[in-house]
Amino acid sequence: MILITSAPGNNANAVIRELTKAGVRVRALLRNPNSAGEIKGPLVEVAVGDFLNPASLHAALQGVEKAFLIPPMDPRSVEMQASFIRAAKRAGTGHVVKLSVNGADVNSPVRVARWHAEGEKELEASGIPFTHLRPNAFMQNFLGLAPTIVSQGEFYQPAADGKVSHIDVRDIAAVAAKALTENGHQGKTYVITGPEALSYDDVARKLSTALGRPVKYVNITPEDFKKSLLGWGIPEFMADGLNEFFAAIRAGYCAVVTNTVEEVAQRKPIRFDNFVRDFADAFTARPQAAG
Repeated sequence: MILITSAPGNNANAVIRELTKAGVRVRALLRNPNSAGEIKGPLVEVAVGDFLNPASLHAALQGVEKAFLIPPMDPRSVEMQASFIRAAKRAGTGHVVKLSVNGADVNSPVRVARWHAEGEKELEASGIPFTHLRPNAFMQNFLGLAPTIVSQGEFYQPAADGKVSHIDVRDIAAVAAKALTENGHQGKTYVITGPEALSYDDVARKLSTALGRPVKYVNITPEDFKKSLLGWGIPEFMADGLNEFFAAIRAGYCAVVTNTVEEVAQRKPIRFDNFVRDFADAFTARPQAAG
């Protein structure tokens, strides 16, 4: 049995699909029991638990041979990861694959990268066989920008001319599935990126080509970006964390390109053009129903 944490969610759902497609039984750990309906399939079990509730983790980990740890974006992330790792150790889990982030470092100016680096160290110190997956920014994040792309033909980010080798979460899932089901991945750290580093102007051009209409990238200040995020109800810690991430983009830290998807998942990584075509409906205005 393989346990997938932080379900439902983009990465959890993608890994569940990848594993069950291969006939692997999984158990999905979710915090809200009302979300159970979003995770379906004859090979999927559901367990309700909380990273800070050891008893719930103990129950969820019973009979689990391997686990995919997806830490929440939360100021208590390190504590949550440590709690899960302790529970996995007590349960005798044989291998934990941890979703981390490109640039994970305890001295990083990006808080999320620090949290992930500390989680990696907790896992390594536990003695549990581990694999760290360090993906770059997700292509699926652009789905959150779809409303202004649809309504205005524009999207707004504080990236300046920084480049990012965005990765499709389906490719992250493919690498995770290999790490969870094959031997030889223990003790490894995989930096996972897309096949090309793109500026946000490059992204706008690719969106324009794929959608058949002009799409423009508008560079905004970090201050205006934070103001917009707070206006949308994003917590301040998350808004500040995203600004730290975009500072790293502007500094060139997210432009690295690796061959991990091809080497580990044994398939070509999804290009941004293909991602847009696959999710074209999200970026396409729909006519209003007559009323």
